[in-house]
This record gives sequence, C-alpha cells and structure tokens, in this order.
Amino acid sequence: MKPSILVVDDDAAFRAVTSALLEDEGYAVTCAGDGSAAIALLRERHFDLVLSDLVMADVSGLQVLETAKTLSSRTLVIMVTGFASVESAVEAIKRGAEDYLTKPCGNAELLLKVERALAQRLKDEELARLRDVVAQSHSFGNLIGKSARMQQVFRLAQQVAASDATVLLLGETGTGKELLARALHFNSPRRNGPFVAVNCAAMAETLLESELFGHEKGAFTGAIRQKPGRFEMAEKGTLFLDEVGDIPLVTQIKLLRVLQEREFERVGGSETIKCDIRLVSATNHNLEQLIQEKKFREDLYYRLNVVPVKVPALRERPEDIPLLAQHFLKKYVQALNKPIGKISEAAMNLLLQHKWPGNVRELENLIERAVVLCTGDVVDVEHLLLLQERPEADLLAQARSQQLTERQLTQLYARMILDLVGGNKKEACRVLDLNFRTLQNRLEGLSPETAGETE
Repeated sequence: MKPSILVVDDDAAFRAVTSALLEDEGYAVTCAGDGSAAIALLRERHFDLVLSDLVMADVSGLQVLETAKTLSSRTLVIMVTGFASVESAVEAIKRGAEDYLTKPCGNAELLLKVERALAQRLKDEELARLRDVVAQSHSFGNLIGKSARMQQVFRLAQQVAASDATVLLLGETGTGKELLARALHFNSPRRNGPFVAVNCAAMAETLLESELFGHEKGAFTGAIRQKPGRFEMAEKGTLFLDEVGDIPLVTQIKLLRVLQEREFERVGGSETIKCDIRLVSATNHNLEQLIQEKKFREDLYYRLNVVPVKVPALRERPEDIPLLAQHFLKKYVQALNKPIGKISEAAMNLLLQHKWPGNVRELENLIERAVVLCTGDVVDVEHLLLLQERPEADLLAQARSQQLTERQLTQLYARMILDLVGGNKKEACRVLDLNFRTLQNRLEGLSPETAGETE
C-alpha cells in the first residue's frame, strides 16, 4: 500500500504544490486547511506521516503533533516553519516530531526528509520485530518440557530472570543449559543488552584470562593491539560462562575479585575497569567435589551459586522425549524441505528405551540424521542408527563381517562413543579415559605409536 500523508497548512498554495509533488512520487495525500480539520481527520483514520505547519490561526501545529502521537505512536510528524520560529520547531522535535522544514523549502529537500522518515520507521519496526522473534525464540514458553521436573525448572527460572542474581546452571552435557541461559537473558531487564557466551573448557589456560578480561598491546608475545575482554563486551548485558568448573585456579582468583568488586584490569594493564553485567554460569562437574580435591575455590563457588538451577538429564524426564522428538522433526523437515509427517510407533518406542548419554543434543542430532536418511513420509526404526542394537554387539558384528583390523576397530569405537555423547569430544575423552590428542588420533585412524611419527 502507498504510504499515506496528511498535509496541514493554512496556505492554500503550499497545500496544492506540496500535495501534487507528493502524489507524483506515489504517496496517497490528504490535505487539511487548519489544525482543527487535521485533528478531525487523524481521529477518523490512520496516516503514516503528517506534514504540518507549525503556526496556524486556530489550532497550532504542536497540538496537531500531540494529537497524532497520542492516537498512534506509528504516525510520523514533520513540522514546517518559517525562519523566525526555528526554536519552536526544535521544541517540536523534543516532543516527538521526526524532523522540521523551514519555508521556503525546495522540492528535493522536502521529498528527502519524507523518504528518510518513512525509511527509518521501516527499519525501526523491522528491528523491533526481529527483537520480538529473538525474545520469543528464547522465551520460557518455547523451552520444551511438560514433565514435572522441567516445569519446576521453568518456574524457578522465570522468578530469577527478573532479578540480577547470579545463577549457576547444573546438569549433564547436552541438557540445554546454554538455551536456558539465553532464556534468562531475554526475559530479564537486560534483554536489550548483549548476551556473551564463553566456553571455558574450550580455551587453553594461557588464553582464557585474556579472553575474559582483555589485554593491552604488548602484554605478551602476539599481543599486537589492545583487545577488550568478554566482561567488557557484555557490559549492560549477560555474561554466560559455560563449563565454569574447568577454569584454572589462577584465573578463579581474578574472577572472584570481579564478582566481589565489579572491576578488573586487562592483562598487562593498570587501568581499573568497572563492569555492569549479570553473570550466569554452567557446569557438568560436581563443584563441591572439586572443592574437596582443591581444584575449585570454595569462596568462588559461593559467589557463583547464589541461585542454583539443576537441569535434569533426558533419561530423568522420559515423558518429554516424544515432545522433543516431534519438535526436532518439525524443525528439520522444514529446514530440509522433506514430506515427512510423523515418527512411527516402533521408532518412538526405541527412542523411549534409549538412555541418552548425550541428552537433548543427542536426540536432536539423531532426529536430524533420521530426516536426512528417510525417503518416505514416516521416520521408522531403520532410520534411527545406533539405537537398533547394543553398540557393542553392532561393533562385533561389523568386525567379524568385514575383518576389521585392530586400528580400524579402535577408530570405529571412538567414533561411536563420540556420536553417543552428541559430538562432545571432552565427554568422549572422559568415557574412553583418553586425553584429547589420543582421541583425535583414534578418530583419524592412527594408533598412538603412528601418531608420534606424524608430528
């Protein structure tokens, strides 16, 4: 639809010239000869933009402005004034007008201001729509779970979200802790600020401190410029520290100071930087056990554990499996444009029997793969790889039929475990009792002895 414009001016010549100019540009134009007529028209219907004279005999342009904004916040107003009343036009800007024009004004200037105002409104509305979409996608209402355990989590999270309290999310890998952290942010007063996530386990000890607090130029070899840390990036928003149990002790000391004093220094710097952030952290470790083992500071634990939220494992809430499976089915059917309508009863029973060591992440990966493999309109048992038999039996059968070498069997088993834990290499290392390099070598089909030769 053409943008609708109301031209308000007691100068008939100005109305005629301006309306003709705007109509030639494709706008739907209505004219009013005074402020009273303009207000009557505004009460009858909506206008996208009002172009109003500021000084008129009966009702002033400011009154037209106030009425337009009261009736619809979406209506834009541009004031038109003579040189002598520019100060009044500036006052109109303070009261909500988008811009002003001084008479006499050129056609090009008038059209430019109208186009800019309408274009900016479109940008603002699109930005607001996108923010609503983001907020809705992370709202507690969209977190999947009808079980009593998950409903309890949701209720607690909704209470906590409105505050600035520090939250500690506890639970196994793949249970959805980061999704819950994002929901806490987007349902908080800080929703318009940044959400900054840091995986503390994914960074080397020497890099984590710089990543969190930033560094100055020349602080260490390779520091060629000043770099702000995640605490600075999260200012006025939420900082999410995932796998907080893996933070080295030396960095824990500095983190404790930030939580206590709300200030820090960059690595290699002396300037004290204040920070205003909300901290949410998560771990799959037993922090109390780590404290006993002298691997985690007790004072930091109490700072992080202001409000603990335990996210249950998927095997602890089996009634949510069908709900989650259908959700992921719909997601990937749409993404891959496939005509799949449902999951068969036999396949669903198989999903319910599985123990889900990789939790919700494993279930999502499995459903995505099933949608890729399915050639019909129903996901069935044969599409659910790794769930049809015990993995050990499947490995033995494959080894016998294909006469796999020991190296191939080792590689296959490592890949199977990695798949079962949802692709989380750290968790696979724990299950296999291997270090990261050995796991990587096995995934590439190399024995530890051969790996040494390739370095």
